[in-house]
Amino acid sequence: MSEPWPALGQVAVLVVVLILTVPLLGRHLARVYTSPEHTRVERGVYRVLRVDPDADQHWRTYAVSVLGFSLVGVLALYALGRLQQHLPLSLGNGSLPADGAWNVAVSFVTNTNWQWYSGEAALGHLVQMTGLTVQNFVSAAVGMAVAAAFARGLARDRGRGRVGNFWTDLVRGVLRVLLPLAVVSAVLLVLGGLVQNLLAPRAVATLSGGVQMLTGGPVASQEAIKQLGTNGGGFYNVNSAHPFENPTPLTNLLAIFLMLLVPFAMAWAFGHVVGDRRQGVAVVSVMTLLLVIGVGLLTWAEMAGPGSAPALAGGALEGKEARFGTAGSALFAAVTTGTSTGAVNAMHDSLTAPGGGVAMFLMMLGEIAPGGVGSGLYGMLVLAVLTVFLSGLMVGRTPEYLGKKVGQREMVLVAAYVLATPLVLLTGIAVAITAPAGLAGLQESGPHGLSEALYAVTSASNNNGSGFGGLTSGTPFWNTLLGLCMLLGRFVPMVVVLALAGRFASQQPLPPSTGTLTTHRPLFVTLLAGVAVVVVGLTYVPVLTLGPIVESLS
Repeated sequence: MSEPWPALGQVAVLVVVLILTVPLLGRHLARVYTSPEHTRVERGVYRVLRVDPDADQHWRTYAVSVLGFSLVGVLALYALGRLQQHLPLSLGNGSLPADGAWNVAVSFVTNTNWQWYSGEAALGHLVQMTGLTVQNFVSAAVGMAVAAAFARGLARDRGRGRVGNFWTDLVRGVLRVLLPLAVVSAVLLVLGGLVQNLLAPRAVATLSGGVQMLTGGPVASQEAIKQLGTNGGGFYNVNSAHPFENPTPLTNLLAIFLMLLVPFAMAWAFGHVVGDRRQGVAVVSVMTLLLVIGVGLLTWAEMAGPGSAPALAGGALEGKEARFGTAGSALFAAVTTGTSTGAVNAMHDSLTAPGGGVAMFLMMLGEIAPGGVGSGLYGMLVLAVLTVFLSGLMVGRTPEYLGKKVGQREMVLVAAYVLATPLVLLTGIAVAITAPAGLAGLQESGPHGLSEALYAVTSASNNNGSGFGGLTSGTPFWNTLLGLCMLLGRFVPMVVVLALAGRFASQQPLPPSTGTLTTHRPLFVTLLAGVAVVVVGLTYVPVLTLGPIVESLS
């Protein structure tokens, strides 16, 4: 049997550091999204954008702002990709094809960061910095803004459907949260050995007497926000398995910490925004419970999983970097799919069948363990509303969450949110495995081939971005299909969340009564975790059975 200490040691360090940092950042986030004051720099940005930062937007106006800003981002990034060969610092790389530029633009604007291309061979430094890195910041800030708007909707008293100001939330999220944290993280990563320069590819003699081209670039600065904003798009083709992007076990652990920091802190901040810190603790507890189960199952599958080979070898070693080992790779895989990051430090196509199934299931949960920056929080809160409703039905009480009544219209929106992503995902996989162009991209046949396609569509629909390496996705069919899945999987749930926030903001809070379900105690934490798993299980178990489950049994 393989030693459990490497995995347990890394988890212990993560737990200690997160306990020390999450409450501090959570309190800061609460101040960021509730303070009426603006800094001089922020006021300058508002003047450039020509917006009123003090205007309290109706949820429809807030949603239009989100969609309009994101549309501009797609168009700008598409233009950069198509015009790359005419831009400085292109390193001689040509322009991206139309379908590829579309996929890249949608991918980074939706915080998915799916990559069909080899980063160091397809994109120059200018596109990496002004296109991809900028979107890493603002796409993450958009998710945080929507979560803040939903929290305000629950906290407000007769707000007439007004949920805050998108432009204020966006600018503050970048300038007060993501940018300072990214600067500090980038410095730490450079000290850890990451590359940070603007050099062109250089020829280096290898030990075998050959020549290898090494590409430098602004790697550390992109890596910092890549992990911090749960983006996941790597500077290099092999992402966080590349020694320039993730050179040591220490930088590997730092990357895992950065993926988890803001999603957990957003949940902690929620308690401060609604005036009851216990609510934030309850949400963090559910996220932690689901993540711990996911990490445990995936680590078991990779270190001592089915068959004698992994146990005899000290773990399933295929497709994993020796620098990190099986434990570090399994922990990274669980965290990157439990969040919406999508970065990889191992080949997920080489995960054992149960391990790949766990990674897919963590994404199918809606990435709420703890999920993406912002998206994890509002996804969990929608499930909390659903849990309150189901509990109310069981005891014959009118359901309410934090004093806000959950009626017919609210439940229609909750149902739309819960069904949106499965509808996109299952429709996408149906198209992928029936179209000849979709089947042509699969490397394997049978259950593993289905898993390759299922993983890709799941990753795109849930805005994760990781993939099974066996799928050839850089084709017009896959670029178009996955781009549509990313768009629908990102913005349909966002609009529904904002509509639900507007409904709650319009209500007057009800005083607690003897029939009110307490939503901060262990019973509710257990119920919420159960609802999350059951909702996913009832939706996805049939297709999982045809893929990783059948492969595990065979």
